[in-house]
Amino acid sequence: MAERALHTSFGGRLRTVSEMIKLSHTLFALPFALCAAWLAAGGVPAPRTLGLVVVCAVAARSAAMGFNRYVDRDIDAENPRTASRALPAGLVSPRFVLGFIACCSAVFLSAAALLGPLCLALAPFVLAVLFSYSYAKRFTAAAHLVLGFALALAPLGAWVAVRGEIAGDLRLPLLLGALVMLWVAGFDVIYACQDAGFDRAAGLHAIPSRFGVAKALWIARMLHVGAGAVVLVLAATSGLGWLQLLGSAAFLGLLATQHALVRADDLTRVDVAFFTLNGWASVIYFAATALDLALL
Repeated sequence: MAERALHTSFGGRLRTVSEMIKLSHTLFALPFALCAAWLAAGGVPAPRTLGLVVVCAVAARSAAMGFNRYVDRDIDAENPRTASRALPAGLVSPRFVLGFIACCSAVFLSAAALLGPLCLALAPFVLAVLFSYSYAKRFTAAAHLVLGFALALAPLGAWVAVRGEIAGDLRLPLLLGALVMLWVAGFDVIYACQDAGFDRAAGLHAIPSRFGVAKALWIARMLHVGAGAVVLVLAATSGLGWLQLLGSAAFLGLLATQHALVRADDLTRVDVAFFTLNGWASVIYFAATALDLALL
């Protein structure tokens, strides 16, 4: 009875949706948005701007993940790995999830409007890109890059939010965006290895289902080698000091560790590689950047 009450009350359904969209995984892109905000401001951004950037990042990511779960609910029901998710398991209704998506989208657009007319003008484009990812795997094995591009908008958006314009030297935000795109695409390929067989049978497109798990892991490594190269370029061009270098080294070390944990014949530690190590990597990179800026 207690379990049923949890999912029929409004609060229970909201908690269920929060768990369904893995709200804690906002840590993946948010620290890089904060990096861009700190670099754009040359230090700690104005509290109002910083708060609105965080609201935008959380609301946009929540809307996108809710949309992904809604669009994929029938696919998830057929996949043994995802059949227990809230929508296919009947723990929350599609109508409630649609309402959640609408509310999160409204919060995102409202926060963007408070950041200025340029941010508001760009906000619908951001939502369109975020929502498009949910359909990408129906058409292309490059869906991982679509996801990477969607999350790469976080640092680009944060830079525009702080600066209030798209002008001047844009090397830093573009490099941060490239880093996020390659990093996210790489670890998404690793995560998709779990569903290679199901995706192939269901006619869904992904690098593991197209090339096999072993080759997919090599592609993930190459994407992360690219991410590592961008990290080194950022370290050389950001003008920051030894703390940022340590953060860069830690980021690269955590990338290497996740590849050491996952093999084609052993995917049992994918969750550790995907969730834990990537969360720490982004947080450490931001902390090092923020501390280094504070010491300048």
